[in-house]
Amino acid sequence: AARHAVVATVHVEAGWAADDCVGETRWLETLDKSQGILTRYVVHVPLARRQAPALIEAQAAFHRVVGVRDILSWDPDPARRFAARDGIMDDPAWRSGLKLLARHGLSFDLMVFPRQLADAARLAAAFPDQQFVLNHCGSPIDRDVDGMRKWRDGLRLLAQHDNVAVKISDLVAYDHDWTLDSLRPVVLHCIDCFGTKRAMFGSDFPVAGLHASFDEVYDSFKAIASGLSADEQAALFFGNAKRIYRLDDVSSTSLLPA
Repeated sequence: AARHAVVATVHVEAGWAADDCVGETRWLETLDKSQGILTRYVVHVPLARRQAPALIEAQAAFHRVVGVRDILSWDPDPARRFAARDGIMDDPAWRSGLKLLARHGLSFDLMVFPRQLADAARLAAAFPDQQFVLNHCGSPIDRDVDGMRKWRDGLRLLAQHDNVAVKISDLVAYDHDWTLDSLRPVVLHCIDCFGTKRAMFGSDFPVAGLHASFDEVYDSFKAIASGLSADEQAALFFGNAKRIYRLDDVSSTSLLPA
């Protein structure tokens, strides 16, 4: 990562035990910050639980906490699902937890599969004051023609809501035999739907390291974005993440990728 001018990082919750989600944040606080890593945290809160209000309060008390993720990705195939059940976005108890985030100024990292993008669009409409960040481009997991069509249509629907941004990240998890040519249409569709003011590049490391190196990921992003203006590239690589994840104390001599 040394040659990519990384000036800050945002840690996104990594599957710590739900009963002790604040424990992950406490652990993060013990780690060395001298190299500019772990600048902000997106933490876990199980929003449907009755303890959610107290957990949100506890997490928000850490000044590096800027957002919450409660993974919603569900698929009929048990081997592919991350969430315990389908329909969580419509659960009144879960929505009650989500409603508390905005008052603390916390964004919500939205991790869903393409089959759930229409539900996510309805959720965004129901919570217009909540900032959502769609993870991994909406996880285009089905790579056949029909699967990619459903992903494209769902992404376009979700992007109609101005309170949703997209994180272009971990595409190699859904395209193990990736090439620059296979990644390009996915990245460009995200930018076409959300524009350069509501999209950001993200590494998703170390998870993405299963299928690509950090250099390969960011060299690919740079190649795909090379035709955009300097301001557009600056927004995708730095500016939008700085705004959404409240990196106000982070500066860079250049917002363009090195």
